[in-house]
Amino acid sequence: MKRFAVIGLGNFGFHAAKALYEDGNEVVAIDLNKGRVQAIDPHCSEAIVLEATDKEALKTLGLETMDGVIVSTGTKISSSILICLYLQEMGVKKILVKALDEDHEKILKRVGATEIIHPERDMALRISRGLSRPNMLDFIPLSDEFDLIQVGPPREFIGKSLKDLNLRAKYNVHIIAIHEIVPENFRLVPPADFVIKDSDILIMLGKSDDIRRIKALE
Repeated sequence: MKRFAVIGLGNFGFHAAKALYEDGNEVVAIDLNKGRVQAIDPHCSEAIVLEATDKEALKTLGLETMDGVIVSTGTKISSSILICLYLQEMGVKKILVKALDEDHEKILKRVGATEIIHPERDMALRISRGLSRPNMLDFIPLSDEFDLIQVGPPREFIGKSLKDLNLRAKYNVHIIAIHEIVPENFRLVPPADFVIKDSDILIMLGKSDDIRRIKALE
């Protein structure tokens, strides 16, 4: 069982804490607002009313022993920056912070954030990609250049082996796994002689431009 803390129990923080707890983790939920703390209490291991910008109070919680701390303080930019700095000074190894914009993100990274969260932007990206690429079952942006996607095979891939397709040489993309629907099976790093069926789902890694070239085959 892993241990997490969530600081700031607005919409995002509440649902993050609840989801982590429902997934079998120990979760400490923290907010200055008593009503928010009472609301999360049934959905976490411990709910605490505390001013997280109070460094000494924050130190008493032992957050440095947590597997990760999520900071989601809404529009209070200065609060998130201070809390992030304190967590970094306390030795918290994984600090995930909700950012409001790119400038906020830059500052958070400078004061110790290990991962930046842009929930609205990321969700908008997933929805828009799903609409514009309807057969893409999932999309994970890894960087500005690389994507990891789950996608149905283009028609010309069906009935051919990975060796015949030679996607690495032709398109510079990698099939890192295949989810077979009929029969149900998941193949991690499929062999070169694997023959693609129309019911298969390809988990593909590559540069965004190269993946778009494959998408254009449909």
